[in-house]
Amino acid sequence: MFGKEVVMRRAAVYKRCGCRTRSEAGGGRCPRLGERGHGSWYFSLELSCGRDGRRHRVRRGGFRSRAAAEQARAYLVGGDVVPGRSAVTVGQWLDIWLEMRQSLSFNTRRLYTQQVDDYLKPCLGSVPLRSLTVARVQAMFVGLVRANAARRRPLSPATFVRIRGTLHAALNGAIRVSLIERNPAHLVELPSGRRPRAVVWTDARVAHWRATGERPPVAVWTAKQAAEFLEHARGHPLYVLYLAVALLGLRRGEAAGLRWCDLDLDAGVVQVSHQVQDRGGRTVVCPPKTEASVRTVALDHGLVAALRVLRSQRRQGDGGEPVGFLFANRDGGPLSPGYVTHAFTRLLVEAGLPPVRLHDLRHGAASLSLAAGNDLKVVQAMLGHSSIVLTADTYTSVLPCLAHRAAEATAALVLEAARDTAIALRERGRRKQRRRGKGRGSRERAAKKQHRPVRPHSAPRRSHS
Repeated sequence: MFGKEVVMRRAAVYKRCGCRTRSEAGGGRCPRLGERGHGSWYFSLELSCGRDGRRHRVRRGGFRSRAAAEQARAYLVGGDVVPGRSAVTVGQWLDIWLEMRQSLSFNTRRLYTQQVDDYLKPCLGSVPLRSLTVARVQAMFVGLVRANAARRRPLSPATFVRIRGTLHAALNGAIRVSLIERNPAHLVELPSGRRPRAVVWTDARVAHWRATGERPPVAVWTAKQAAEFLEHARGHPLYVLYLAVALLGLRRGEAAGLRWCDLDLDAGVVQVSHQVQDRGGRTVVCPPKTEASVRTVALDHGLVAALRVLRSQRRQGDGGEPVGFLFANRDGGPLSPGYVTHAFTRLLVEAGLPPVRLHDLRHGAASLSLAAGNDLKVVQAMLGHSSIVLTADTYTSVLPCLAHRAAEATAALVLEAARDTAIALRERGRRKQRRRGKGRGSRERAAKKQHRPVRPHSAPRRSHS
């Protein structure tokens, strides 16, 4: 398709969808295609006969607008370069790739778009896709590392990994449509860096923070500090929300999006089936972060009691059960996650506790659950992780009680082994003494029979000259 001298005989740009309305209409044009946002745009190309004498038709789809489909069609046939040659640049392919990724969530698409516009297109946008090499991609990252010194907020190693991941995914898409054969981003070396681990606000670390203002990037409260915050927040309209995040490890959007129909207080469970996000100044309801995030979480008796109190406060005037969101705004819609975070920060300052993020309550919930003796697999299911490795690497800070318990267990194991070794050595010494005593007694009996004194076992014989 690329690199061949082809002549486009006929091109078409059209819109289509796969909803049931089309099949109900007898397979014809869907009557909803005129609606904004319904369906996606496609283009088809009928190419002239190749050397095999056969006609070739190329179809591509999934574009969000007609202009994007027409632009992708022009890129595909090399309409912007010398006729007879197809040289799609990296920047052009990144635009096509983003348009064709219709399954991306809002936040993921926003992240990809930002990385493409801020880093990839300025550095690699004009490079022909077929001319992209590992050295060229490596030079881009070297330039970004050097520019870090002049940045007010330097890029972290994790950001470099995400930029390479975006480029790697886009180039894999180019491989699937036979634009290139290898992925140059696969062999690129990045600055080494470690993911920040959550640390616990011990008394010594709190004293250091109060004296210097220095705080770790990720920190969690101890059980006592979490209890102090919840006691301070008691009576606040969002007290139950923060209680659920601290005990169940819910994400901010999951907690803000809870509805009364998601609760079964008699069974003591809650169903996490969606979340809310802030998008362009609006609060919208959307699916959870991953498929594993759709889960059923067990509630403890204290949280069930708090939810019953909240339900009695929210009962309608006629005594009917409340409907809609547990934590709603004045219009009955879900609260903005940004407002939930703002209220949390204000309560934290009022309580005088060491600073943590609202998301750090999720880190702490995992650590507290482990400190209570729960299995790591149970914690994974509670948090909604698809992999237990992510749970172990990210959300399991070592609390002081866990560290002390592990230290005592290790010391007990060593002391027990030392006692066993000491007992074995003493028993071996006793057996040796018994054998020596038994040997001396037999020699004494033999000496009496011969009527001569018995020399000590250890005394050497004297030689007479």
